[in-house]
Amino acid sequence: MRLLALTAFLIFVADQATKYLVVFGLNLRERLSVDVWPPYLNFRMAWNQGVNFGLLSNSAEIMRWVLVAVALVISGWVIRWAARAARAPVAQIAAGCLVGGALGNVVDRVLYGAVADFLNMSCCGFDNPYSFNIADIAIFAGALGLVLFADAKKTP
Repeated sequence: MRLLALTAFLIFVADQATKYLVVFGLNLRERLSVDVWPPYLNFRMAWNQGVNFGLLSNSAEIMRWVLVAVALVISGWVIRWAARAARAPVAQIAAGCLVGGALGNVVDRVLYGAVADFLNMSCCGFDNPYSFNIADIAIFAGALGLVLFADAKKTP
């Protein structure tokens, strides 16, 4: 459980720190875009009220709190699942990524009403219209890791 907690903490801090530095430090909320290494890496401000790629996006205030509750319930379930058996370190890290990312986005929804997305990557003639953040990367990596390593047991 320590590895899960440490990973979740590190992901949460990295997510919140990058959001603060880019959105407020670089004033991306007003500038809306900054080309960092075009077209491979750009900062494009997007306030996401939904989940990935704006799915379930709704301006209704109730949806904000539904998504906060869903993220908290899933995080609690993942923590409980990880604690019920001796999980391999890779499964603990995956669980920590998912929990840390989910909590990072929960803080955004509570403070701002939407998730601050700012990373935008394009390549090879493909112009990606979507932005994401560190929490989104961690949630995706954590979910994939849990699918691949959920049955991995800690060696004695």
